[in-house]
Amino acid sequence: MTQQVFHFSGLERKNIFEGLSDRTYDLIVIGGGITGAGIALDAVTRGMSILLVEMQDFAAGTSSRSTKLVHGGLRYLKQFEVGMVAEVGKERAVVYENGPHVTTPEWMLLPIHKGGTFGKFSTSIGLKVYDFLAGVKRGERRSMLSAAETMKREPLLKKEGLKGGGYYVEYRTDDARLTLEVLKEASARGAILINYAKAEKLNYDANGRITGINVKDMLGGGTRQVTGKKIVNASGPWVDRIREMDHSKKGKMLQLTKGVHLVIDQSKFPLRQAVYFDTPDGRMVFAIPRDGKTYVGTTDTVYKNDPAHPFMTEQDRDYILKAVHYMFPDVKLSGSDVESAWAGVRPLILEEGKSPSEISRKDEIWESPSGLITIAGGKLTGYRKMADTVLDLVVKRIAEEGGTEFGSCQTKQLPISGGHVGGSRQFPDYVRDQTEAGVKLGVERKLAEKWSRMYGSNAGELFRMAREWGQEDEAFGLPVSVYVPLLYAIQHEMAVKPVDFFIRRTGSLLFDIGWTLQWQKPVIECMAGLLGWSEGEKEVYAQELEREIQDATRPAQTELAVTGLQQIREA
Repeated sequence: MTQQVFHFSGLERKNIFEGLSDRTYDLIVIGGGITGAGIALDAVTRGMSILLVEMQDFAAGTSSRSTKLVHGGLRYLKQFEVGMVAEVGKERAVVYENGPHVTTPEWMLLPIHKGGTFGKFSTSIGLKVYDFLAGVKRGERRSMLSAAETMKREPLLKKEGLKGGGYYVEYRTDDARLTLEVLKEASARGAILINYAKAEKLNYDANGRITGINVKDMLGGGTRQVTGKKIVNASGPWVDRIREMDHSKKGKMLQLTKGVHLVIDQSKFPLRQAVYFDTPDGRMVFAIPRDGKTYVGTTDTVYKNDPAHPFMTEQDRDYILKAVHYMFPDVKLSGSDVESAWAGVRPLILEEGKSPSEISRKDEIWESPSGLITIAGGKLTGYRKMADTVLDLVVKRIAEEGGTEFGSCQTKQLPISGGHVGGSRQFPDYVRDQTEAGVKLGVERKLAEKWSRMYGSNAGELFRMAREWGQEDEAFGLPVSVYVPLLYAIQHEMAVKPVDFFIRRTGSLLFDIGWTLQWQKPVIECMAGLLGWSEGEKEVYAQELEREIQDATRPAQTELAVTGLQQIREA
């Protein structure tokens, strides 16, 4: 295979790291989740030179472990956070238009039971207010259903005490792929982005003003010193650690909470309809059908262990199963029916005296005496607006210090990578046309449609790869349906480890564990050959994938057990 050079490529990652010190950047961003990704895209479209570093893989933290909804914040009406509902509701539509291939409208059923969290009248008023605040499209506005209509939508629901239901639209997403597509658009416009690169030291001038960071290569070793006019700390659960390095961890701090989701095959939990429902303890949980599976979550508990490795415990699993049995009494599930699970950590801003579920998801920006800018809190849905706010501050500070005057935000109507399809209304036609183009190039129709939906306007590149390199898969024992997405992930999405591919690039470890188990060994062999791993590196990456599979399929007994496992890992 003739190797080509790609800007956002695992094949070029080492060269990118080697060249990090070659310039002074207008902005350095620490953190490659959705918040950092949004900041990178906003900055580069304003004409800034930008470097983003991420110590794990892109979206490896909170941004691949959410409920996978770009939602409008209906729950915040209960807390009277009207401004948040208005902002994230409107922003939801922007996210959808800019990336319809990673965002899909999903009608949500809110069953109303006697004695439940929501009453029929309050739900009707609440959803109407929600439609107004969020600027919901006419065709997606809420409707109220009778008990009979509610049961018709989802026959598995608890009949006892059912008074009716609310019916409204949320937007389902692949959170990790959304993050990657934002990063790819930033990269295509000139941003320098690198994963497995840790900001291990902050650097300052004689006046104590922050001037840059030392970046450590977490794969190949080595350090690079990079300088920037402004540094933004967008490291999610790690923002307080960066503030500690800056000696500015004062005042408000983070409260980490853990959320767990379970994945169950539709043969065991044949849910027809996405449902947002009460739990016995008065919380609300989502159950959502997706590609032959049903996933349910989330928990909301204070978390004090390593944010890089949150685990599902037996208590987490049993809590969600109890919630399922409560709302869907005819669904008989046991722990063995859980195919996989994921656990994520939410970086919320601590509010004394409030339970995790009551803490605001509002974002806040802190500016330290050194000039370090930190963004914390916030929602996946609001990533673009958060970036806009951060960049307005960065632009203001650079101008105040006599630097270049940069313009205003350009991202509101800017498609992300893969989203150049003519908007959400044109997307179905685009998928149809792309599918036909793929078939003409020899790709099997079902696969061509899958790639067209998943990769949007980038699908043509996968079709080209399938035609050009379709025979090479035989050397690694991989079919085109696996080999081409793997090759694309390495060359165009900076995948450098098996876990990157199976978790963040395809989501298969979460939603199709059987596919992961089937292809894990040949994928490892293929990546070893393409990326030139030593036998030692191959073994390390294989063990890392195996641990992730075990974490997804086997609950730890307690958080204490989690701590013990983390100590073993770090030894």
